[in-house]
Amino acid sequence: MQSEHSPQHDSAPPGAVSYLASVGTALPGDPVDNAALARTLGVNEEWIDVFIGTRTRHFARDLETGEVRWSLADLCARAAEQALTASGLAPHEIDFVVMGTATPDHLMPATVNHVVDQLGLDQIPTYQLQSGCAGAVQALQLGHTLVTGGGHKAGLVIGGDVCSKHLDLDRDLSSAAPSDLVNYVLFGDGAGAAVVTSTPRGERLALRTVLNRFTGLGREPGQVIDWFGLADRHEDRQAVREDYKAIEESVPTMAVEILWELLEELDWTPEDVDFLLPPQLSGRMTRRITDGLGLPDAVEVSCVADTGNNGNALPFLQLEALLGKIGQGQRALAVAVESSKWIKSGFALEKI
Repeated sequence: MQSEHSPQHDSAPPGAVSYLASVGTALPGDPVDNAALARTLGVNEEWIDVFIGTRTRHFARDLETGEVRWSLADLCARAAEQALTASGLAPHEIDFVVMGTATPDHLMPATVNHVVDQLGLDQIPTYQLQSGCAGAVQALQLGHTLVTGGGHKAGLVIGGDVCSKHLDLDRDLSSAAPSDLVNYVLFGDGAGAAVVTSTPRGERLALRTVLNRFTGLGREPGQVIDWFGLADRHEDRQAVREDYKAIEESVPTMAVEILWELLEELDWTPEDVDFLLPPQLSGRMTRRITDGLGLPDAVEVSCVADTGNNGNALPFLQLEALLGKIGQGQRALAVAVESSKWIKSGFALEKI
């Protein structure tokens, strides 16, 4: 849709604006299709196709040997280096680095500091936010705040996850319940990054607003990822647990609420939205959520069916795809839901 915005929407809404100058992404290894995954896990390929709807995903570990070939820091550094190169900025022009992840390489040091070390940066502030699917948006919000009110001119915002390290590939899954098995077929690994600036540079994508709100008061978590220490590492429990029924029931409704909150804050109408970046749970769930958002004229920008759910990498993978489509004056809305403790998040962009 080529949008022709009415005069009252031609100027930016009140509030500070930052800019995305570039985006970079990193996916480990070759894509793993459902046939290969089904053989490795000893599960039904058709069930993956129908129930999950994801065609391929990438893993940082070798499925045959279990060897971890890429750390989260490796993937994030590769994505950040790509974004920095594409931005045209020199490394010394980066004033800070913010990273969002649910699966850091270590409790300490923070993974973001290993990333900065690999990039050859020094003497700058670093921040790591631990969160699930909302972590990348939270990192984007902090980056936005730092360049609009923190006295900084440019920074790197990074998101990524290596989910496969939490899965026990030696486990017999032949009799596993679907709610348990879903964790083995839903997720993938990857990372993404963007250079955020205080003035238009590079891609000149204006970040109009960012939404980040906890809404889980009194609610049970929809997803839990456990840490295992010396005292409990041999306990018979899964590292990743998920209430997929609660997620299926709650996320579509929350996505609609996020969409309208963003529209109302910006004084945009549904017709003003040229591109929609919907939540990326799985191929099947994303189709269902997108249908319920009610923006038939907006072009959907999704990637999860080909990348798997790699958590905090997903918004950057969507942004990378958006860059090849969006034209001057066009607008995009991104919606993300974190089910761990029910966080609403999203952001709005405009190409200037």
